[in-house]
Amino acid sequence: MLAPASGDIFASPLNRRAEPLIVSHLPRLNRVLFVIAQYRLGEFLVGKPGARRLALVLAPYTIACLFRARVAGDKYARLRQAMEELGPIYIKFGQLLSTRRDFLKRELADELQALQDKVPPFLSLDIESLVEAALGVRADTVFKELDPKPFASASVAQVHTARLLTNEEVIIKVIRPGIEKIVADDIKLLKWLARMLERYSSLGKRLRPIDVVNDYEKIITDELNLQAEAANTCQLARNFENSSQLYVPKVYWDFTRRNLLVMERIYGIPVSDIESLKSHQIDLKKLAETGVNIFFTQVFEHNFFHADMHPGNIFVAKDRTVNPQYIAIDCAIIGSLSNADQEYLAKNLLAIFKRDYRKVAELHVACGWVPSGTSIPEFEAAMRSVCEPIFEKPLKDISFGQLLVQLFRTAGRFDMQVQPSLVLLQKTLLNVEGLGRQLYPELDLWQTALPYLENWNTRRLNPFTLLARLQENIPNWIDQLPQLPQQLIDAVTASKQLGEINRSLLKGQEQAQRNQARHRQQLRGAGGIALLLALFSALPSVQQALNGLPVVSLTLGLAGVFLLYFKL
Repeated sequence: MLAPASGDIFASPLNRRAEPLIVSHLPRLNRVLFVIAQYRLGEFLVGKPGARRLALVLAPYTIACLFRARVAGDKYARLRQAMEELGPIYIKFGQLLSTRRDFLKRELADELQALQDKVPPFLSLDIESLVEAALGVRADTVFKELDPKPFASASVAQVHTARLLTNEEVIIKVIRPGIEKIVADDIKLLKWLARMLERYSSLGKRLRPIDVVNDYEKIITDELNLQAEAANTCQLARNFENSSQLYVPKVYWDFTRRNLLVMERIYGIPVSDIESLKSHQIDLKKLAETGVNIFFTQVFEHNFFHADMHPGNIFVAKDRTVNPQYIAIDCAIIGSLSNADQEYLAKNLLAIFKRDYRKVAELHVACGWVPSGTSIPEFEAAMRSVCEPIFEKPLKDISFGQLLVQLFRTAGRFDMQVQPSLVLLQKTLLNVEGLGRQLYPELDLWQTALPYLENWNTRRLNPFTLLARLQENIPNWIDQLPQLPQQLIDAVTASKQLGEINRSLLKGQEQAQRNQARHRQQLRGAGGIALLLALFSALPSVQQALNGLPVVSLTLGLAGVFLLYFKL
């Protein structure tokens, strides 16, 4: 970090402020701009607002790339290749986009879908060397077979197949060497962009990008720790133990380290392979409905949801046709909500599904997501205009893109702020909706989710549920009971001390006010005497006696006396 600069180079010339000029993001920004120029991605912005400005920024990089070999392929293939070269954060963004075929052209969606599990593998180290470095023993002392060729490759890791000495089939997941440095540089760049957006854009102030990037930094850091992923996998498996809807593979903890994960190998159909699902006679309508139920179960019952549900991480069991079963892998990114956010989300969804827009408006104000002075009737009308068109339509007829645009416009009108704690959930909702669209476009998402939310609300208000919550707290209350008398005495003593302090402060304030009033009276008295003397000096007889005094000094003295008197 450099020393504080004399001004912010991005600030208005009329409003420069002295603050540190952070340049640690510049090497990565330089690299990103070079890749954009190298893969000629400016084609995507032709005719778009701001295209000329970007062209000027890219001009030096475009000139430099003229002397390099041109990258082959159409612009969609070049976009995918650029994302692969830039690393995990860009790959994950492409993975998210790939689930939204309703937004994208078919050619682009097909290219981005390759980012789910077909990222080019790393070849700098062989798998045996990585295994031996992680476990501290030769690979053949643990694995009977170990395929050196990658089975799948993703944004931060790649997978190899193996067989333990006990003859169990497993997969080995290893972190890409050097990935931590790339992620750290991208986070610095994102933080800089977030600061610029939040400082100079009204939209940025509302979207709170700094908080969003900080949350994402925690997520991606956990994703680089395969022991954390293993722990998440075990927890998700416990939550769905003996479930007919979701299966989670077993983790082999004896061979798992921070940069190495060994898990049970599963055989399933990729959820995006619609033709294979149909050939195995999987009920796609039931499969889509099951996916929605799994999501709501994770969010509202377990409060522990798989937050990276792109098609590359979801499979379907081959032997379940009528009641299909999902298989989930890659539990690196897991989300959870606070009790308040969880309850707020459920109540809002329930109110929206029931078209109770007044309730939606009241909940937004009560939770502080919009200012307390917001007009409830006006906000209710705005929500009605946004939500009403989407109901009673199958999923294939609902434009979620247009809905999101309208919601952002509504948010801007009422100064609604994006809650960073729900950003991960919003991303997962996009994945689930995109997955449902691929599986069964006629699925009515609202009618599938509404019964679940109604049952959740009924259970929440059930007297036995409330009693169970009380019973959970009883042991804590009993533990605290012996300390209760002393806590009461301490509270009373603290209250008395606080009262004495307040009384002392009050007396001090009263005395200070009396002293100040007395001081003012003295000054006014002195000012009155000075005024009389000044008037007396203005008499002709006195003027002769004071003939030697400069007139200017006398005038200023009189002005000072008058100012002193009337100010006090």
